[in-house]
Amino acid sequence: MSDTSQERQTLSFDSDAGSKRSKFIAGGIALLIGLWMGSGYILPSEEEQEAAPAPIAAKAVTVAVRGSQADSVTQVFVAEGQALPDRDTMVRAESGGEIAEVLVAKGAEVAAGDLIARLSTAARDSDLARAREELNRAQREYDNAEALLNRGVSTVDRVSQARATLAAAQAAVTTAEEALNNTEIRAPFPGRLEMLDISAGEFVSTGEEIARLVDNTPLTIQVQVPQQALKDIKEGQNAEVMFITGAEAQGKVQFVSSSASAETRTFTAEIRVENADGAIPAGISARVRIPTGETRAHFVSPAILSLDTNGTLGVKTVNGDNKVVFNKIAIVRAQTDGIWIAGLPDESQIITIGQGFVNDGEVVDPQPETSNEDPAEELPSAGVPELDELEETPAGNSQITGSAEAAQPEQVE
Repeated sequence: MSDTSQERQTLSFDSDAGSKRSKFIAGGIALLIGLWMGSGYILPSEEEQEAAPAPIAAKAVTVAVRGSQADSVTQVFVAEGQALPDRDTMVRAESGGEIAEVLVAKGAEVAAGDLIARLSTAARDSDLARAREELNRAQREYDNAEALLNRGVSTVDRVSQARATLAAAQAAVTTAEEALNNTEIRAPFPGRLEMLDISAGEFVSTGEEIARLVDNTPLTIQVQVPQQALKDIKEGQNAEVMFITGAEAQGKVQFVSSSASAETRTFTAEIRVENADGAIPAGISARVRIPTGETRAHFVSPAILSLDTNGTLGVKTVNGDNKVVFNKIAIVRAQTDGIWIAGLPDESQIITIGQGFVNDGEVVDPQPETSNEDPAEELPSAGVPELDELEETPAGNSQITGSAEAAQPEQVE
């Protein structure tokens, strides 16, 4: 019992020599582990000191190219216009009265001075007869006054008064004769009566329009010239005109306005076309082609056109270092089988297949185009217009429009 009553004592090994040795061993192990982990930062491995392997060079894109030689092409300004008659006027009655006779029908061809209609002359005949009798009386009075003055019986004042009366009578006769002449309505120039709105027995007033006379020999084709093409259109230039009826004619530029329209900012040009037989009617639509000069151009398919990042229309070629070059181009002429473009060197290697997969300055592997390859079979780059969207514009300039109504494809001369 005395043993259990004694206080328990805690065991302690601090005084043991082996306990201190274990602490030194554990600390040394921790220090070695720390030195081993930090050795990667102080002494890099041989693998890391070795140079990184060179990257594998990317293979150049293969594209098909076609050699192209520039040719001389005539630049043509093309515009749509309207055929206007040389003269178009309304014939008016110079005197009022009843229509006594109509001598021609609507649609008739008349010469200058031909009689169209005649008014009733009964009242004017009597006016002329009365004026002539008054003239005879005034002439006798004047003669008597002069005779008396010569004999010293009359005065100078009486002779002057008689002379004034005679002059008034002469004027009255002239007026009556003119009124009688005005009863005849005549054609002022040769042409065709497009309108004739009178009939016998009808009353017309002075100045009333009774007929429309049109002279379409020659014709005048009026077109609008944009500002950028004005410098290429001059008076005296030859022009080819194709009418909507299919008729063709040669003409000359006879007028170019020097002031632009406030609404359209275009200038009016007129082309004179001889129409001696009058076969071409006035008022119909016409297409005008005016040669403006020559330029060097390449004939290509529209399928090879592309757009750069700025939306500029161009063609990609390959230079001597096998690098892609983007060339800004201008459309000179459009045809059914291709287009003529300017802006390329005279001798060019044009990319016909693969242009949508390469960029300007990129090194490519150009391969000659084979005979069975058709650039039209490749899908064009996004945003490239089709052929019917390319509008031919003045002086070789081009623009993209929604339709080709203003510039239909045409054959090279």
